[in-house]
Amino acid sequence: MYLDHFGLTELPFGITPDTSYTVITRSHQEALNTLLVALNSGEGFIKITGEVGTGKTLLCRRLLQALPEGGVSAYLPNPYLAPRTLLLALAEELGLEVSTDSDDYHLLQSVNRALLAHAAAGRQVVVCIDEAQAMPLETLESLRLLSNLETEKRKLLQIVLFGQPELDRKLAEPSVRQLLQRIAFHYRLSGLAREEVAKYLVHRLRVAGYRGEDVFGPRAVRCLHRASRGTPRLLNILAHKSLLSVYGEGKHAVAASHVRQAASDTEGAASAGWW
Repeated sequence: MYLDHFGLTELPFGITPDTSYTVITRSHQEALNTLLVALNSGEGFIKITGEVGTGKTLLCRRLLQALPEGGVSAYLPNPYLAPRTLLLALAEELGLEVSTDSDDYHLLQSVNRALLAHAAAGRQVVVCIDEAQAMPLETLESLRLLSNLETEKRKLLQIVLFGQPELDRKLAEPSVRQLLQRIAFHYRLSGLAREEVAKYLVHRLRVAGYRGEDVFGPRAVRCLHRASRGTPRLLNILAHKSLLSVYGEGKHAVAASHVRQAASDTEGAASAGWW
């Protein structure tokens, strides 16, 4: 690979979410602010949507890191579950020892008692559900019923839904309209602006150990922004392939031609343009 060629300690443009590479963009910061305000307000449901690759999972991890100490958080990365299985998963995340033979009533009672205990101790309970667009409608409805658990002062459980735009269409179904009405705060993630792309590339290279001159010049940045539409995951793929091309030629600066070559070899990329 090109690590030694560029003086890197690790690959700078991986597609696995890594908070050490986080770049504070306008969209992500606004989304995180929205989440923190909504949670501090005691809202039961909050929704974050965004296209594939816009960094929803990374935002979820940032949120979990930003939650106050002493709280209780649960993360469900795969919500394609039946209502009972979702309840069992939640009980497990809350640290409850529940028999899988328990009927739904006693299972719900166990969860309710645990939530009441956390509320009595002043602990906030936040559940983050990733890929929420995959949830069956009946499971979404069971989530609404869970959100009915409350005291006179506050919700016992706060739920953050992260999903693709398909989640909005699913929530528009008449059978879950009551859940839609309970979402007081929501935010739609957007891609990076062109000026943010340059900062994004420089930051990730620096974190990976690069200390030389700019690898991506203005023309390469413009092409990368156009080809990726500002989508971080696609931007990472294109930047990685561009570096491979530069390394193959024994050079150290990415040109627009390298980006065009990477875009032509990447599914989902737009035309990089001819600058």
